Amino acid sequence: MTAEQLLTADLPSVGESRSEASGMVEVIRSSWALVEPQAENVGRHFYATLFSRAPETRDLFPVNMEVQRSRLLRALVHVVQMVDQPDDLVPFLEQLGRDHRKFGVLTQHYDAVGGALLSAIGEFAGDAWTPPVEKAWTDAYGVVANAMRTAAQAERGPASWLGRVVSHERKGWDLAVITVQASEPIPYRAGQYLSVETPQRPRLWRYLSPANAPRPDGTLEFHVRAVNSGWVSRAIVAHSRVGDTWRIGPPMGRMSIDKESDRDLLMIAGGTGMAPLKALLEELAAQPKRPRTQVFVGGRSWEDLYDFAALRKLSYSNNWLDVIPVVESDEDETGAERGTLADVVTRYGAWADHDVLVCGSPAMIRATVSRMLVAGTPLDRIRYDPFTMD
Repeated sequence: MTAEQLLTADLPSVGESRSEASGMVEVIRSSWALVEPQAENVGRHFYATLFSRAPETRDLFPVNMEVQRSRLLRALVHVVQMVDQPDDLVPFLEQLGRDHRKFGVLTQHYDAVGGALLSAIGEFAGDAWTPPVEKAWTDAYGVVANAMRTAAQAERGPASWLGRVVSHERKGWDLAVITVQASEPIPYRAGQYLSVETPQRPRLWRYLSPANAPRPDGTLEFHVRAVNSGWVSRAIVAHSRVGDTWRIGPPMGRMSIDKESDRDLLMIAGGTGMAPLKALLEELAAQPKRPRTQVFVGGRSWEDLYDFAALRKLSYSNNWLDVIPVVESDEDETGAERGTLADVVTRYGAWADHDVLVCGSPAMIRATVSRMLVAGTPLDRIRYDPFTMD
């Protein structure tokens, strides 16, 4: 049974399934709203319960739990709240289940995590933790865990790969381009992202998108910006060295180009969100059929457009490609469009006849997609990966 079959089998059949699932999620959201102000204490209770019930799971987490404390809890709650959106949730759960094999997660760990989650929320929900509320959380987590377990057990490929840093180039105080030589080619698709673990931050993983399409030699180019409070990203930018060994998890994400579509293509990238789109452009350039492609790449200032020269050079040699720079402030009069990406893209129109790919920070994605929907871009034409974390 696939994860999708398992997910729909655990919910009522078609006509009732969405409304029943939506009702279950509404119960979960309203009860979580009561608990969320105490999220830090909930996180402490969650991990204390998990490590008490399954002591072996402690070795799956970093020594310093400061960064990790709320991350897994937030992710669990976020995923559980999507149970009424199986079209979006199922592919993500399948990828997540395969990805978690790199941690050494066993079947019994899913039960321990679920028990700790229910214990933590129940403890802080107080009188609101009624039997119907407990059942909603139990049922929803059961659907999520079963889907992930099914996908993990069906996977026969490696749980992770090793890679050696062969190049580390600083593009600025907060940005670096790192090239990693994988031990063998990793079966990702252009546009997908990979989780990486570095020797500077053991057992802390960060998702990075290769800026190149798969290559026969297995090399991967990553663009990494150090973010505030980003333990992993700051360590990669400042302290990665040639010769470092990275561990790399299975590919995730659904960012791709519909090769069957006859529509033109619009790509919108903020900051290092250009990396996966650059990989897709590299893939497109090698294909006989290439849609007319418009790219908007934006940042707060011109310095943020660290890879624009390479994109412009690519557009000069490919008449199907046009690239427009966008900056929020342009004191040097570079000729870039002024404004946020959301402002500029919608200023050009609704793009209703285009396939649209959006990459960047979660805030940038939310703002841009929201404005495009208001402008008249059909939701089913827009593709983005919202699951990002440092």
